[in-house]
Amino acid sequence: MRTKKAVGQYGEDLAARYLTTEGFAILERNWRCELGEIDIVARDGDTLVVCEVKTRRGLNYGSPLESITYRKLATLRKLAGRWLQTHDLTPAAVRIDILAVFFEHNTPPRVDHVRGAA
Repeated sequence: MRTKKAVGQYGEDLAARYLTTEGFAILERNWRCELGEIDIVARDGDTLVVCEVKTRRGLNYGSPLESITYRKLATLRKLAGRWLQTHDLTPAAVRIDILAVFFEHNTPPRVDHVRGAA
């Protein structure tokens, strides 16, 4: 797992498995439009959940959660609206969650789940 892309994919796979074990239904992964990308779109009961996944192999660049900016949250809100429009859905609620995946050499990965980040 040497490339940034491979680390990100590994983190997204772990996050998707975590969400599934927590009872979420994964609807789509890596959905893209001209506004950007949604890592994971899931359903938690009646709530549509747009998930941003951040993965780090160490703390040299800060924790995964520290990389989420106000601008990123604003983009995720726009992406959620576009996804709903594209799929012609009106769920009971929409939520943006952040999944921070952290692992270091010889340690099991940890997934921190922040519900309702925006």
